Amino acid sequence: MNLRYHAFDLELKHTFTIARGSQDVSRVVFIELEHDGITGYGEASPSERFNETPDSVIEYIKRIDIEKISNLFNIERNVAYLESLSSKDYSARAAIDIAMYDWVGKALGVPLYKLWGLSPDDTPKTSFTIGIDSPDVLEKKVREAEEYPFLKIKLDGTNDEEIMKTIRSVTDKVLRVDVNEGWTIREIALEKMLWLQREGVEFIEQPMPAQQLLDTAWLRERASLPVIADENVVSVYDVPKLRGAFDGINIKLMKCGGLNAALKMIYSAKSMKMKIMMGCMVESSVAISAAAQLSPLLDYADLDGNLLIKNDPFEGVTVHEGRLVLPDKPGIGVFKKGG
Repeated sequence: MNLRYHAFDLELKHTFTIARGSQDVSRVVFIELEHDGITGYGEASPSERFNETPDSVIEYIKRIDIEKISNLFNIERNVAYLESLSSKDYSARAAIDIAMYDWVGKALGVPLYKLWGLSPDDTPKTSFTIGIDSPDVLEKKVREAEEYPFLKIKLDGTNDEEIMKTIRSVTDKVLRVDVNEGWTIREIALEKMLWLQREGVEFIEQPMPAQQLLDTAWLRERASLPVIADENVVSVYDVPKLRGAFDGINIKLMKCGGLNAALKMIYSAKSMKMKIMMGCMVESSVAISAAAQLSPLLDYADLDGNLLIKNDPFEGVTVHEGRLVLPDKPGIGVFKKGG
């Protein structure tokens, strides 16, 4: 078995700004897991919010004893081994996890959605993310997103009213709002939530810092706008803690450790009658296509990371009139461009 990896800079079409900062380039780490003539692809898109960098991903990969995961069909045992190396390093573990599942799907000759008994007819429509920007650029971004029926608007607490006014001046589409922990005072947050409710926003994602869980519960008691957890929910162990504070969870492969962990989170949240959303970092078609294999199980999708970049080296899941279209290829369904 061979495990290869290399860092790669994904170039964004527009500067991407959220409450925590801005970026024009996102460095990811691609891996290739080759065994018996079959290659599984994986990707890590690390986030400093969860104390990961491309260098830390590579350091984690170097620690892997490839003989410990020699039976790639034994996913549960392999995932347990990866967790034994680190309880953190989520995106690094996700890259290996994705590659293993891709290999298994290819070895069996089936797409992962078939392996899990899902139908490609049940995929949801994905939202398209509009990062924080100047009014003229916001207008341009909204027009470029004409194909997408749902827009996810990033706010940070500084010029929220101006951003929403600009967006609403050019579209009446359904809007979803993501604050990325940008509001810190619950009384002000409540005023903003009630205002967004009047603006016809469908739901709000992570309005307050993760450590202010009780304040989020306080907000939810006073506003009917559904609240979705992002930074508050990293692993399946976090899901039960959210009862009473959130209406749903946003799962990301890069923050939970991969497809195996995501499946467990989905069924845990469903058992609590919570809404299920799947989101992403800035990612190529490798990680997005992997996540999309689970999309028939979702209430909401925000799988647009590959749509925000201009140099995606892979092809996989596509979007038609906003709906995710799963490739009918084995594994996660991706292939290298020009390969």
